[in-house]
Amino acid sequence: MPVEFPLLGVMDPYWDDLPIHVIDFEGGPHCGIVEYGVVSLKGSRIENVSTRLCLPKASISRKEQATHGISNDAVKGLLPFANEWDRFANLRETGPLAAHFASAENSMIKSVFPYARRSENWIQTGSKGTDWGPWIDTGYLYRNYGDDGSTLKLEDLVHRWELQHELDELAVKYCPTDRRHYHCALYDALASALLLLLYCSELRDGRASIPQLLIESQGSAARKQAAEQQQLF
Repeated sequence: MPVEFPLLGVMDPYWDDLPIHVIDFEGGPHCGIVEYGVVSLKGSRIENVSTRLCLPKASISRKEQATHGISNDAVKGLLPFANEWDRFANLRETGPLAAHFASAENSMIKSVFPYARRSENWIQTGSKGTDWGPWIDTGYLYRNYGDDGSTLKLEDLVHRWELQHELDELAVKYCPTDRRHYHCALYDALASALLLLLYCSELRDGRASIPQLLIESQGSAARKQAAEQQQLF
């Protein structure tokens, strides 16, 4: 059950009480962020999506192009990701960020914006910080849930939990025509959002609070214990 703080009159929000912003970036350490995708959830609804290609900080290598299919010609003359400060700072203020194995997204956004605006911590109700995390992490949620499939790759989980048809329907509705497959930022964000909705609404016992989701998203027992202690104190 969510933890109540009687002295403050504050109760932890449930997962469907406020927006959760599921994020995916395409790019790499050399070229930086060349595409972002955001899916903002409120309960079981998609409230908003956003995506665009971004000017790289350096030429996109052939290896990177082979992964995400974004050429240097496709991003020529575009605005860099650095122009998206207000968008992502506002997202962090309104709800927790989520991603599939979020360490990559956390590192990439910090390489452009080292700190967020001072925002709710989300693990410990009422406390604030300037980190982009803690993140809700669908990779670790499914690993800690005990998914016994061969891999925890995004595509494999989507197929294993029979979400591919729904994902493709959403892609037709929301994604650019030429960006409706894996390793496209909004497509991958939609995939992660579907995994998160399935976990929260069907797989997990009981209605999860946001702090519980964040604790369950930790990648090790030690990190989970530290997050639990942070919530208590």
